[in-house]
Amino acid sequence: MKLLRVGTAGAERPALLDAEGILRDLSGLVADIDGALLADDAVLSRIRSAVAAGELPALDADGLRVGPPLARIGKVVCIGLNYHDHARETGAEPPTEPVIFFKAADTVVGPNDTVLVPRGSVKTDWEVELAVVIGRTARYLESGEEALAHVAGYAVAHDVSEREFQIERGGTWDKGKNCETFNPLGPWLVTADEVPDPQALSLRLWVNGELKQDGTTAEQIFPVAEVVRYVSQFMTLYPGDVINTGTPAGVALGRPEPKPFLQAGDVVELEIDGLGRQRQSLADA
Repeated sequence: MKLLRVGTAGAERPALLDAEGILRDLSGLVADIDGALLADDAVLSRIRSAVAAGELPALDADGLRVGPPLARIGKVVCIGLNYHDHARETGAEPPTEPVIFFKAADTVVGPNDTVLVPRGSVKTDWEVELAVVIGRTARYLESGEEALAHVAGYAVAHDVSEREFQIERGGTWDKGKNCETFNPLGPWLVTADEVPDPQALSLRLWVNGELKQDGTTAEQIFPVAEVVRYVSQFMTLYPGDVINTGTPAGVALGRPEPKPFLQAGDVVELEIDGLGRQRQSLADA
């Protein structure tokens, strides 16, 4: 299933995109798309039955904002330097264990919402990423197979980053990762049954119509199953938590000088096979 939330910010309603591309209203069955829903197999089964029976009313998608596909996110766990090609382009040694940092849940916005360039920023960068959404409480998982059984689904994430804040201003990476609007998510949460192999997905990103990133999750140093298993050794993952799994080569940081960092007026578009497409205009904060 392709689950999503539509409507004005803060007042989104749950919806579903059916196999014919028709937007369907889920508000008669569920209050929202969140961790509680993803952990409830009975309700998910009712949604599937309603879809099969043609019982869900259609919504007029014209002019309707698409919000983040997940409400009440607990935490956004991020994996840094998780693509062989991205490590090469930035001159970094591939990590021997996953690099973990966090984004606050309030950085998450809709897939087509405006992204704000922070005040004083000179190095705002783009990163297309595969987001993993947790559907079952995960702690001390023992295998990759067990880890994948705890995944509810997948989505497109844009891990917007301010490189000067992240790298040159001291401390951890968090200052360059947690600026407002720095994690567009969606358009859909695609349930795991529709993604048989998360290591066989192509990711692409364009800036002002120019292709900048064209990669594949096959290049991940630590595949999705290992990322989920590994993270569960250090923290409990709950339904509705999100893991951003890293970005392929092609970011501004890895390009020759003068590096083409983002600025107000730029337009970024990104997509992952089967998971949908995002489009953001940038503006000054």
